[in-house]
Amino acid sequence: MSTHTVDVAIVGAGTSGCYAATTLARAGYDTVIVERKDEQEAGHIACGDALKGADNFPEAIPKSSLQPAFTNTDVDHGRFEAPSQGVELDIPVPGELAVIDRYEYGRILIDTAADVGVEFHYDTVVQDVTQEDGRVTGFTGRRKGEPVTYEAEMVIDGAGALSILQDKADFSEATFDTNVRYSQFSSAYREVLEVTEPVEWDDALVLKPTKRSAGYLWYFPHTPTEINVGLGFQMSEEPMKLVQDLREDISKRPEFEGAEVKDKLGAALPTRRTYDSATAPGYIAAGDSAAHVNPISGGGIAGAAYAGKYAAEQAIHAIEHDAVGDEEELWEYNTKVMDHFGARYAALDVYNIFAMANGIDDLTALAGVIPGQQIANALYSGSSGMSIPLAIKTAWKARGHLDTVYDLYQTKGLADRLLDHYESYPDSPAGIASWRAERDAIMDDVYAKTGAEAKY
Repeated sequence: MSTHTVDVAIVGAGTSGCYAATTLARAGYDTVIVERKDEQEAGHIACGDALKGADNFPEAIPKSSLQPAFTNTDVDHGRFEAPSQGVELDIPVPGELAVIDRYEYGRILIDTAADVGVEFHYDTVVQDVTQEDGRVTGFTGRRKGEPVTYEAEMVIDGAGALSILQDKADFSEATFDTNVRYSQFSSAYREVLEVTEPVEWDDALVLKPTKRSAGYLWYFPHTPTEINVGLGFQMSEEPMKLVQDLREDISKRPEFEGAEVKDKLGAALPTRRTYDSATAPGYIAAGDSAAHVNPISGGGIAGAAYAGKYAAEQAIHAIEHDAVGDEEELWEYNTKVMDHFGARYAALDVYNIFAMANGIDDLTALAGVIPGQQIANALYSGSSGMSIPLAIKTAWKARGHLDTVYDLYQTKGLADRLLDHYESYPDSPAGIASWRAERDAIMDDVYAKTGAEAKY
């Protein structure tokens, strides 16, 4: 068995792992990334490839370095389609938006990290976590079939959704969020198609509901003739036949006649709130492994990049203060994440719960009458105001679904309460228990109002 001893060991060569590793290496720390895929496949990740916040990346790997992966910077809005109900709605998207070549993007991340001294160990499957007196000290696994051990001052988990490290580690004495189960995630499948003629909607991200509210379809244009098409469903629901259902929808769209499949891949992704805490002695989780994803849109690239940066900065702080086993010294990572996007994502999750509790017909009807700007505000800020005249006009248009409109209005009030509560996120681990208790009381009101089953 071989043993590798480093300052920081990172699991996963995705966005959060590469940004963390590059930040650490630039600061002079001995860093290794272990990746289960081989060197050629590393960076090949199932993704919708749409990038919200395309103008803003940490300096460790700046946007200028990533520019070759940007394939479509002309997208500027979303389009919601529900042909069976005659609904087609354009939704403005605030900030810079782009569609990327996810593999090219992933390779740039890996190459940049390697260029500044990060060591990559491919074909490495993590099997267990090592701990001493409650502190994570490394992990074990198999590299190219041979047993291997990694010892580190800090471990950063960038292993993605439903990370095996979290299954293996004992976090009973830490604040780390263990209220995690498969029903808080979605299963997704996507293909990249080459079409024979340019699509008319190459400036839009097209979204469609499936036959039930637990599922969604997307059509995101890399270019006018190369489209990322995908389908996902909430794991709390009856499984969908992802490939079959996607192909059925594609067959109904004339623009995809004769299309060639260039790539296909499936994955799990979080559709839940950001972890209450993603720290434990010797350990930080970032990106999908800590649910740093918008629970409605699934967007997570920019958040993962900053989570990787914050994780590296906190690891450096803990190592320099000889305090890697002290969660108090890691806590600022959690506060940075909550301040940047975690609070907003928690509020958005309330709308996700509302959607799961309502039928697809009611939801589609509401989408058809609520102004696109109000939907955009809710999707990206976690809250959305509406003037009284506009509210009256919207209610009149949706008069056949007034109960749902009223429930949505009350749900918005609960989302606002939750967002306000996240403003008081504790500045140390000592406050997390009481903060959680108050947050959970708000969530009880959410479940009571929406009629949804408890998600957490």
